[in-house]
Amino acid sequence: MVAYSSGNHAQAVAYAAAAFGTDAHIVMPRETPQVKVAATRDYGAKVVLCGPGEREQVAAELLERTGGVLIPPFDHPDVIAGQGTIGLEISDDLPDVENVLIPVSGGGLASGVGTAIKATRPKVRIIGVEPELAADTTDGLQRGRRVDWSIEDRNRTIADGLRSQPSALTFAHLQRVIDRMITVSETEIRAAVKELAVNAHLVSEPSGAVALAAYRQGATPPGATVMILSGGNVEPSALADILIG
Repeated sequence: MVAYSSGNHAQAVAYAAAAFGTDAHIVMPRETPQVKVAATRDYGAKVVLCGPGEREQVAAELLERTGGVLIPPFDHPDVIAGQGTIGLEISDDLPDVENVLIPVSGGGLASGVGTAIKATRPKVRIIGVEPELAADTTDGLQRGRRVDWSIEDRNRTIADGLRSQPSALTFAHLQRVIDRMITVSETEIRAAVKELAVNAHLVSEPSGAVALAAYRQGATPPGATVMILSGGNVEPSALADILIG
């Protein structure tokens, strides 16, 4: 197996490869927090570090060299469908839900969850959330087409798991299922991480906390609201800095 990811997908593929007794090569950017790299290696995967914006190229080289199968992080119908099972759980467990806040990066999670919920409860509002410093999806949906923000711009956000951009496949899904986008500042993201740790006793990485950051803006329509917390891989030093700061 070959995959490229800086977070959850990397660990998921590494876990699956270990479970089925096969090799996994995971391409991760060098700026990926060490806690995510270590967690991926702990499952037995071979981690290949690369420079900014080089993940797909390095993965392609690994595919040619190893003869493996690519498991993309979001740009595949099966991956989108798998992530959409979260939406089915929400619909089953919370029949009165009215709003669902979803972090958006490559768009696979929001595509899958949004599609599943709209199929079962079409009146539910699907709200995507991005950091202001990596708001390429918000920009693209406003323009009606995908836009390209430089990797240097997207890498400014503390939310390292939300630095990817949608593919043509996921963007088409997002155009159909997203009712609105909310962007959040770095200060709001840090405050959400701290609130989750102190009040809810949940360790969230910045990327996972953006839904709470958006909710705290008070811009979400009234009604029962679900916030998807999509990751807990945060460097202890970074978490300490947020909690103390």
